[in-house]
Amino acid sequence: MEMIGQGLETRLTRALGCRYPVVQTAMGWVADPNLVAATTNAGGFGFLAAASIPPGEIDAAIAAVKAATDGPFGVNFHMFQPNAEEVIEAILRHRVRAVSYGRGPDAATIARFRDAGIECMPTVGAVKHAVRAVELGASIITVQGGEGGGHTGSVPTSLLLPQVLDAVDVPVVAAGGFYDGRGLAAALAWGADGIAMGTRFLLTRESPVHPETLARYLKTADPAAIRVSKAVDGLPQRFIDNEELRRMEGMRAPARFVASLRHALSWGRAQGMGHADMLRLALRAFRAGDAGFAATVMAPNLPRLVEQGLVAGNTRGGLLPSGQVAALIGELQSCEALIAGIVTQAMQRLAALRRMDPGPCDAPERGAMA
Repeated sequence: MEMIGQGLETRLTRALGCRYPVVQTAMGWVADPNLVAATTNAGGFGFLAAASIPPGEIDAAIAAVKAATDGPFGVNFHMFQPNAEEVIEAILRHRVRAVSYGRGPDAATIARFRDAGIECMPTVGAVKHAVRAVELGASIITVQGGEGGGHTGSVPTSLLLPQVLDAVDVPVVAAGGFYDGRGLAAALAWGADGIAMGTRFLLTRESPVHPETLARYLKTADPAAIRVSKAVDGLPQRFIDNEELRRMEGMRAPARFVASLRHALSWGRAQGMGHADMLRLALRAFRAGDAGFAATVMAPNLPRLVEQGLVAGNTRGGLLPSGQVAALIGELQSCEALIAGIVTQAMQRLAALRRMDPGPCDAPERGAMA
């Protein structure tokens, strides 16, 4: 398989040490050690989702990845999980290749990672956030367009990606709407250094998602049925339409607030937190971000309901975060077959483009490919 992608070396592969510029994103309850190791062994780069790993278990999870692969991988976390400091110390102790994040960390924490030789690779959904992330010390930027799953913006990848490429000088990874080799070839042609995929890796044979939930994803054939809603935590997120999403959208604000408190208490107890701990965490999240009070209060709705959908297989009473590409995926492949197919198809498309090359153009080059 090594010979397939000889021509796909980019700044991303050199920085991360992977064979192919294909990144598996850190989906909560999905990006477990098995999926991360399978991605890395297939030549891609996997991120472990530490935000859904209980306190006290992050070292064991990282060790499990190391036991299953000799290749590089990363860890994803956010500063507003109760064991954030524990995860930071584990990342530094194990010297993983990269760390990904959204809100937070601050410049001092990023500097600690960089000083340890760890690539810092935040995901952003706006040009201003990409610029700010680089100012804080990010070495790679993942930019997700509105087609992506989970929290997402309104600007499609086709518009957001070139804006970010023009605004920053670090390697840029394109996310949101990618699932095959044509997408990888297109991203490289734009000037990106690779692609990141979440939903496509969720729908693989190594995915830990409940079989009934996987079947529900595969049955979704209409991209319009994978839609954005603010009903869950006050922020725009993309989900597969189902009964629970519609129920939440039909709830009045007071009822949604009560449901959030109930989920918060249940989630906090599972994390070993007392009421005071939960209150302090909520205040810290509110003060550090621009999400607003309502979104902070409603945030506990998300993990409990997503866990129901992905882990428990409750496709009606849980939530099903997804990118729109789920409607274009009809089968489960192994990570090895998936990445091999993406690389082969990308090489074919790039070769076809070279045959069509009319000669030099006047546009400035970003030169992602080696």
